[in-house]
Amino acid sequence: MRMTDWKRQRKALNPAFSAAAIRSLTSVFHDAAHKTVIAWDSEIESNQRTNCAVIDVQQWMNHISTCHRLDSAGIALLSHDFGALDGNDSDVAHILNAFGSPNVSHTLLILIQRFPSILKLPLPRAQFARKLNLIIGKICREMLSRTRKEKETGNVEQGDRSCLGLLLKAEDSGESAGLTPQEVLDEAKVLLLAGFETTAVSMTWAFAELARNPDIQTKLRDECIGFGPTPSYDDLMNKLPYLDAVVNEVLRLHAAVKEIPRSATQEDVIPLSEPMRTATGTFTESVCIPQGTEIVVPFAALNCSVSMWGPDAKAFKPSRWFEEDEGTRGARETLHGYRHLMTFGDGPRMCLGRLFALTEFKAVLFVLVRNFVFEMADGPGAQIVESVGTLPRPRVVGSAEGGSMPLRVRRYEV
Repeated sequence: MRMTDWKRQRKALNPAFSAAAIRSLTSVFHDAAHKTVIAWDSEIESNQRTNCAVIDVQQWMNHISTCHRLDSAGIALLSHDFGALDGNDSDVAHILNAFGSPNVSHTLLILIQRFPSILKLPLPRAQFARKLNLIIGKICREMLSRTRKEKETGNVEQGDRSCLGLLLKAEDSGESAGLTPQEVLDEAKVLLLAGFETTAVSMTWAFAELARNPDIQTKLRDECIGFGPTPSYDDLMNKLPYLDAVVNEVLRLHAAVKEIPRSATQEDVIPLSEPMRTATGTFTESVCIPQGTEIVVPFAALNCSVSMWGPDAKAFKPSRWFEEDEGTRGARETLHGYRHLMTFGDGPRMCLGRLFALTEFKAVLFVLVRNFVFEMADGPGAQIVESVGTLPRPRVVGSAEGGSMPLRVRRYEV
């Protein structure tokens, strides 16, 4: 995408992801999380003999969390309540469930939005993605058509700040910065898919880490219970320090996107923090990047760099967010992204939906940790590894099904 097109589209969507916009959506995240509590309570009550339930968190995230994501994202992004957690069936829910399947390439689907010619390749995944792309396009066109009609008849709310409302406003602007109808459709499709699977993977890792670190889980629960029942957006961001630390540590250690490709638009010389040995055996203090060079930015490697995070960089340690390590502080501060992490990227193209994702992550974790205790289903010695695939899903070693993350869940009793 050309820089001018990207700037124009980014400008149209920025207001929907501002702190003010997300602040008004916090109650949506809380409501969806409480519906999840009801669903899990039902699972536990059906096992009265043990007063607990073994829940495959990965599968749960790819199914029930689809509904949670659909309800919250539907209202916030598309100004539409799908009612998925209330049991309402929809084509969108089926599509997102398919999207979360390990048989579907997340990267392929996102690339198709920008490079439709991929659909012409005779690959099984490309053929499936073609069908998926057609269905998503149909859904988005119907939603856009309905919203346009509501706008024409005056039934749409004034000052609609959802992403869909802002896209239509940009379409009608009549200025050079306005979006074309095709751009509105393309952006709506990306909004429907973006962040769905990555959030599910992050939440699964959070539950897994809490299950194998009971002391951390207890400390987090104590803070959440001690705070009160329903924190606001500002409370989630500023008044729950240990919740903030746990979420940051999950995002640091288990970045849902491990790397991202970039292309150099012009030649540049990159200075190095320390000399590097070249293939000829000489040392250099800079690297020349010719125009057009494809560069891979290693998000996960930077997040776990010993020079930036210390010798325990690969350990899950929320307490590091309360400590000041002067020996690594300088290296971390070379990154200007969220909390010096690369999880949401860095620079002008940093993830637009980071506040949306952080608020949803914190709200759901706050509610579920207050109500439930998580334990490893196979005992505390169970080993968790990253499954092989597009996204680094957790998997219990010895699990019969790839991506399976079974946890024993029971009601927290005071």
